Amino acid sequence: MPKKTAIYDEHVKFGAKIVEFAGFLMPIQYKNGIFSEVKRVRETVGLFDVSHMGEVEIRGKDALEFINYITINDASKLEQFQVQYSAMCYEDGGIVDDLLVYKLPDKYILIVNASNTDKDFDWILKNKRGEVEINNISDTITQLAIQGPDAEKVVQKLTDVDLSVMEFYWATVTKVSAIDCILSRTGYTGEDGFEIYVKNESGRKLWNDILNAGGEFKIEPVGLGARDLLRLEMKYCLYGNDIDKLTTPLEAGLSWITKLDKENFIGKVALLKQKEEGIKRRLICFEMIEKGIPRHSYEIIKDGKNIGFVTSGNFSPSVNKFIGLGYVEKPFHKSGNEISIDIRGTQKKAVVVKPPFYKNASHK
Repeated sequence: MPKKTAIYDEHVKFGAKIVEFAGFLMPIQYKNGIFSEVKRVRETVGLFDVSHMGEVEIRGKDALEFINYITINDASKLEQFQVQYSAMCYEDGGIVDDLLVYKLPDKYILIVNASNTDKDFDWILKNKRGEVEINNISDTITQLAIQGPDAEKVVQKLTDVDLSVMEFYWATVTKVSAIDCILSRTGYTGEDGFEIYVKNESGRKLWNDILNAGGEFKIEPVGLGARDLLRLEMKYCLYGNDIDKLTTPLEAGLSWITKLDKENFIGKVALLKQKEEGIKRRLICFEMIEKGIPRHSYEIIKDGKNIGFVTSGNFSPSVNKFIGLGYVEKPFHKSGNEISIDIRGTQKKAVVVKPPFYKNASHK
């Protein structure tokens, strides 16, 4: 049986189209449609229920050392209340998952992808070392995301924390709408925004209070369809599409979070070897020159030869073009290169472009 988030009844009330996703019944879109929701987030502010995401708590005197062993970024660089984008790799360098690491006063919290929560938790437990306590608290947490240029104005109405001094990828433990929570300036849209973690029993109240506070900014609930488009417009990787166990962070353009100079971590040997031997393919952004939707797994062609495959693609309402991500052999990854996408047997022209597709986002 699929799970329901604490906000499920509110989604139904708002006329959401509900689909099963990662074991949850989630809103894919609401009455106004995906493009309208994308526009709302880009122009003012939108509210997302992302309670399907996973949360894993790690405590104990060896917590930092352990996290540094299982993730590819350097968690020792984190200050208290700072957040870090990272990933976990298998021994062969393939990606287990990408995730966020929160450093809080008494613990670390890893925020993992919904479809990977159980797999990630098992992987973390399997590689446990040192004096650490590991708990999967996912089923007890409601996570809401407020995203858009006006996000700060909305959340500021509900908290005493001075949000104007909170920088991107920092968090605090506070109250929002008189509810105890973790509040961070993070998001998956490219816009300014916040993510709030509360106990499930407070989820609905917080959801409705945020909608009320955002009324003057025309806030709307936003579904997973728009969330996927917003992240695609920014070239944010989606696990299962753009990254998975068959891709490495170096191929995916995530070398900036891959700290090969830190002490041993899972996958380090394989990633060092790949770097030394030379990365043979890269994840690219491309725009369609000829009309057509580049779907996941479509072939990418150059001079009649298959040079790669599409990982994500859709029509972008923000740039008014059909766009996509995909892996191609080097040196075809360079921007300006013309390629073709095999769309149901017809080769449609496209061009490699520099990320992100949407360049006017409010995130500073």
